[in-house]
Amino acid sequence: MDILYANDRAGEYPRSWYADTAEAPGPYPEATGDLTCDVCVVGAGFTGLSAALHLAERGFDVTLLDAHRVGWGASGRNGGQVGTGQRLDQDDLEKMVGPDHARALWDLAQESVALTKTLATEHAPDAAFTPGIIHACHRARYVPHSKHYAEKMARDYGYDLIRPLDRDEMREMVGSTAYHGGDIDMGGGHLHPLRYAFGLARAAKAKGVRIFERSKVTGIAKGSPATVTTEKAKITARHVVLACNGYLGQLDKRVATRVMPINNFIVATEPMTPAQQESLIRNNHAVADTKFVINYFRFSEDHRLLFGGAESYGYRFPDIAKLVRKPMLEIYPQLRDIKITHGWGGTLGITLNRMPHFERLTGNILSASGYSGHGVAMATLGGKLAAEAIAGQAERFDLMASVPTKAFPGGVAFRWPLLVLGMVWFSLRDKL
Repeated sequence: MDILYANDRAGEYPRSWYADTAEAPGPYPEATGDLTCDVCVVGAGFTGLSAALHLAERGFDVTLLDAHRVGWGASGRNGGQVGTGQRLDQDDLEKMVGPDHARALWDLAQESVALTKTLATEHAPDAAFTPGIIHACHRARYVPHSKHYAEKMARDYGYDLIRPLDRDEMREMVGSTAYHGGDIDMGGGHLHPLRYAFGLARAAKAKGVRIFERSKVTGIAKGSPATVTTEKAKITARHVVLACNGYLGQLDKRVATRVMPINNFIVATEPMTPAQQESLIRNNHAVADTKFVINYFRFSEDHRLLFGGAESYGYRFPDIAKLVRKPMLEIYPQLRDIKITHGWGGTLGITLNRMPHFERLTGNILSASGYSGHGVAMATLGGKLAAEAIAGQAERFDLMASVPTKAFPGGVAFRWPLLVLGMVWFSLRDKL
């Protein structure tokens, strides 16, 4: 079964609140015939769109391919949360790669947020970036770490936009008794991800990028130049950027052993009154909690709760509304009678250590993926770093590539069953 089509029709956006409230550009043509370019970018999500835009701004002739539509994948389906830092806390990164390297990764992550805000302001103002992410501890034992981390970031990194929240303030800001404290980070925020992707696509097109939709890549022949084939086209390119994330399939087996697709799901409720919204999440911040399978939620511009949670590891999506309603009611039992108007899922890419996987596969083929649920800003920066590397300034791409991302035990064949076993263990741990 092809993950690109297991739950979706070719060239159609899944019905989501995002798709219902965004005007798609194009449609762009299908790639046909023999084409040549400086750079062929495979995948028109945040990484691919950002890479294409930044390459075009540097004067490269760029072809951008997507099997469906621009922003069709995880980039247009996610929770819209723009988090600061890397996917791992700086404590963990310092242990993994040392303090100097960890500081450099922090600086890149901060640039990713600034870049996302700038691009959204310039090219997608309707994406409406809104500041503030609340990190909510679902166990009391996690609260001291939130306080420690806020203090550490101010002391060691000069970052004073995080402040701890005790139980009472958390329950005042997030109208739920499920959480014991946490922190709020005013450096991050949330936006409409599909509108943001559409804005990047329009900007890339205006800079001369040739965008082709419904153009599934069937093979990549390595060489100089490389050859990228679709069902109806052959693209000869000096460079290739793989920006496929969870939808990579078998295009590159080495990346596939390090980046595994998993499914995540979101529901949208019927609109609430502004007073109801304020009683659930004050000041229109986003919320993400500390569960291993994270619950993340925020409000839409028309006062719907957008609640994400639960995962699956096969190809087929389950009954999404039923699946996600359960964790939503665990947080907000007062919503037991609320109607769910939309439910959608998407496939993201995760790595074993939850850090992105950047790699130069050959001298002229780069891959950036595996953002592990932290990809709105980091994928945007990932595309820019790929563009820099192709232009001959590879230091920052190589810095990300130097973070170790090991292959999943058992490779592609056994990564899903082993992950399921791991998820069972973490689910039991979460309940303790």
